[in-house]
Order: sequence, then C-alpha cells, then structure tokens
Amino acid sequence: MSRIVPQLREDSRHIFLAGVAAVDPVTAMQRTVVRRGDTLEVDGVSYDLQYYAHVYAVGAGKAGATMAQGLEGVLGERLTDGVVTVKYGHLAPVSRVTIHEAAHPVPDEAGVRGAEALIRLAQQAGADDLIFCLLSGGGSALLPAPSPGITLEEKQRVTSLFLECGASIDEINTIRKHISRLKGGQLARLVAPATLITLVLSDVVGDRLDVIASGPTVPDQTTYQDCLEIVQRYDLLARLPASVRTHLQRGQAGELPETPKATNAVFTRGQTVIIGSNRIALQAARAAARARGYTTLILSSSVEGEARQIARMQAAIAREIRQNGEPLAPPACVIVGGETTVTMQGDGLGGRNQEFALAAALAIAGLDGVVVLSGGTDGTDGPTDAAGAFADGHTVARARALGLAPDAFLRCNDSYHFFQALEDLLITGPTGTNVMDMHILLVG
Repeated sequence: MSRIVPQLREDSRHIFLAGVAAVDPVTAMQRTVVRRGDTLEVDGVSYDLQYYAHVYAVGAGKAGATMAQGLEGVLGERLTDGVVTVKYGHLAPVSRVTIHEAAHPVPDEAGVRGAEALIRLAQQAGADDLIFCLLSGGGSALLPAPSPGITLEEKQRVTSLFLECGASIDEINTIRKHISRLKGGQLARLVAPATLITLVLSDVVGDRLDVIASGPTVPDQTTYQDCLEIVQRYDLLARLPASVRTHLQRGQAGELPETPKATNAVFTRGQTVIIGSNRIALQAARAAARARGYTTLILSSSVEGEARQIARMQAAIAREIRQNGEPLAPPACVIVGGETTVTMQGDGLGGRNQEFALAAALAIAGLDGVVVLSGGTDGTDGPTDAAGAFADGHTVARARALGLAPDAFLRCNDSYHFFQALEDLLITGPTGTNVMDMHILLVG
C-alpha cells in the first residue's frame, strides 16, 4: 500500500464527518425556530404562543429524536406533549416527547403502535392548538398506518417487493401514500383545523416535500393511476397481495377518496421549512476538504441510479484526474451526494454505500493514491451496523491475498462481509441526522 493512502483515508473520514456535523438536527432546529418570550419565529414567520392552548409535536424519521431534542430546547415548558417514531437505536435525550422505536426500511408492529399513538395525539388537536410535525429520512417506513383492509404483513410484502426490484424512492413512496392513512397529505387532513408547522430534514434528491417521508403534511400530486403504472412497470401486479391490488384498483376507479391535492382547505393553516439537506452537508464537506489542501468540486447533490454504475463513473473521474489533471489537478477531492439504488441479485448482506465502494474498488484496482469513501449520513447503510465503506487502489489486491473474490461478493450483493474481512467498513454509529449519502473521491 502506498504511504499516501492512509492519510487519504483519514482525510476522507474527516471530510465526511464534517458534512454530517453541518446537518446536526439540534443545531438546525435552534437556527430555524427561535423563541423570544411568547413570540415564536419559524424561518421568519411569527407566531404568538399566547394564542394556542396546546403545542404538540409529532413526527417520524431516523433523525426524529434529535429533532425533538432540538425543539424541546427551544419550546421548553410550552411544549405540551409529543409522539415521534425513530429507527431502532436512533435515540436522543428528550423529556416531553415520547419516542417510539421501530424497524426500517420494512415496517414492523412497533411502527404501527407508534403511528396509532401519533394518530391519537393528532386527533386531540383543535383550532386553537399548534402542531409541529418533524420529518426526516425513513419517515415513510417508520409511520405505517395501513389503509383499512390491508395488514402490516401485506404492507411489508409490498415494500420488500419494490425494494428488491430496484424501484426509486419516489416510486416506492407513491405506492406507500395510497395504502396509508397518514401519508400523502393525510396527516394534514387529520389535524385540521389546527395550525401545522412541518420541519423537514431532507433525504430526497431535489428536496421535494411531497416525497420526503411520503409527504404526510403537504399536497400530493400522485394518484392511484400512477400507482398502477408503477406496478405494471415492474411487472408486479400478480405478486401484490390481493388486498393491495384490489385497493389500488378501487382507488383508480374512483371508489376511494384520493390523497388531498393543493387546492384542499386543509393546507391553508400550515408552514413547511427544510432545516437541513444534502446540499448543506456537501458544502461543509467541501470546506473541510479545502482546509486540508485539496482542490475540490461538488459534482452533484442529485445523483440517482444503480450504485455500482455511479461508482464506475466516479472511478473514471479518478483515472482522468490521475492521468490528465482534469477536471481538477491533484491533490483533488470530488464530492457527490444523492441516493443510489441496488437491484438485488444475490442473498448477501450490505447496503447501497458498501456496494458503491465495492464496485469502485474493482474499477480503481491498481490505481495508486486514490481513495473512495461512500457513506450514509445517518450512520447506517442497509440492514447493517456500518455507514458505508472505504476503497482504494489496493483493495482488490489485498482481498485476493486473503482468498476473497471481489467479483463474487459483488454478484451476491455481499459487500458487508467483503469489507468486514478487510476491516474497511465505515462505522460511525447512528448520527442523529439523515440527508442521503455522500461519496467522497480523493486523489493524492
């Protein structure tokens, strides 16, 4: 291994963590929501707390606990009650908000209990109450309230089907909205006529509010017809549970009410603010890279597509920098953000960031002085304890020296065990935030 690689790996970790720190929910919440006595300012909009009988907090997402912690710090005793559901292990110290832990990305019974508790609290709200809704990545899976006639097991099956076939997060959320009692603006319909303030930590390319956590408090543009077109696109109609298939077909026929659209009166007493995003994290990562002496480029915060294909593109950029000094002269740092997908072809363990790193390792094999770090800003990548992984030009050679076949691990989608054997997993633990992924390329 080149002597420069250890320093590149250390730098890549530092740059990644600087990006994560920039979207810390507690700091972001205190920056966005400011209290001065009985006056509350939310992104420049003033609210008189004396007008409201109760102030509630509801929400869901991997960063829900830290968002609640930040809100409690601002509101103090003025916060009446709250219910927020987070992924297992993603906790933070709170005193007035009840935190429920549940499964992600496939919902479980604990998530249903959290959603029912949220519904009960939301139904208490009246016209003289104020409700904060705290949303972050994972909110869709962590707020499972299946439509009547659909069981949790059937909803789990639907989620798994679309994850396995490589459907985009937009497509998955379109389906989720139409087999749910809360998603797609339906939570806003539930709390009306209370005043509703939605605070969002975006984990969606383009920061689309109707997609983040499946948009429970904003108008929904999608329809039952869209759902059936997505089902047909992936040839899943025959594999859907009968109850879900019937529900979508009834909705398309006009026998069930659509999700509320922009003209619905339930949206007249609401404000929605994005308090953190992938772009903010990338900008902080760029600043950290520049401080360490790298010429730096943010290539995009909107990358989507198959993880292994995007990784090969980043590897091609590495070769271009090494051979021709384009688009940057070394030492160079190229930062990409977004959310890739993985089409499952095997039965291995991993996540999109680990798969990205493994594909990148194969593509940069033999290229000296190059490191790729791919990590999820929430600290977890797929159903693993890793945020992602490191790869460099010697990763493949090191693996083969241990008797590991990188191509075979990639074919089986078993990137976790590959990087575990090399001790190259990126382990951060839950970070308390969630703004998609960062892919950091360093060329020394």
